[in-house]
Amino acid sequence: STDLTSTVGYDSIIQHLNDGRKNCKEFEDFLKERAVIEEKYGKELINLSKKKPCGQTELNTLKRSLDVFKQQIDNVGQGHIQLAQTLREEAKKMEDFREKQKLHRKKIELIMEAIHKNRNLQYKKTMEVMETCCCSLPYGDQTDPVFCFSLSYFWQLFLKLAQTKSALEDSDRSYQQNVTTLEKIREEWQKEHIKACEFFETQECERINYFRNALWLHVNQLSLDCVQNDEKYEEIRKSLEMCSIEKDVDFFVNLRKTGSLAPAPVVYENYYNTQRNASAVRSPITVPISR
Repeated sequence: STDLTSTVGYDSIIQHLNDGRKNCKEFEDFLKERAVIEEKYGKELINLSKKKPCGQTELNTLKRSLDVFKQQIDNVGQGHIQLAQTLREEAKKMEDFREKQKLHRKKIELIMEAIHKNRNLQYKKTMEVMETCCCSLPYGDQTDPVFCFSLSYFWQLFLKLAQTKSALEDSDRSYQQNVTTLEKIREEWQKEHIKACEFFETQECERINYFRNALWLHVNQLSLDCVQNDEKYEEIRKSLEMCSIEKDVDFFVNLRKTGSLAPAPVVYENYYNTQRNASAVRSPITVPISR
């Protein structure tokens, strides 16, 4: 601004930096909330895999597949809990970065506040001296007839003019000194203002770069979690590929079999006619059972 005492541009920069800090805090809170969700989800998966029956009476290869399934679900749950911890660590890093920038910026802000105050005080003092100097100008013209009425009045006017001239010269010297001091302060302020702007610009570049990298890292972490989960699910698919229907059926038959021979056929016996009955009696024949 062309107004020496204005801080509108500086205030705009500080507001933007505060907004950037607020945006970092919002992302930090987002990570923390996501961590809570991931941890809760992971614990629920672990509880589900451990407490909920899932084909507990199955046998052989399918049973092994189900065991692998439950184990990998447990591993997925553990992975989500680990991801929650990772997200909390990233949130803490963002908080540390944010607070570090705040601390460094506070030092510059204190310097700028002090130099703004000094500049404004000197400007006010200089304006007051300038007004005093202007108001001390002699009033009246010595050639005016009114000043020639009496010698006494003339000498009084002369003395007053001399005093006024001396006061005017003092005011003028004071005004020049204040202007010189103000100019030095203005140059110092401008120098510090430029340094502050360069520092704030560097901080903003660092913040944007850090924020972008943090978001990139977060997405990579989510992608890695998905890849790791897919690897766990792949173990389940591999186990299911080893599941054999015929083997499981054979396993069950061998486990529960009661014998390889079927009961003998039932033969009719005539107890009324013993002679016929004797000729009809036959020895029982066992019939092997085929699959």
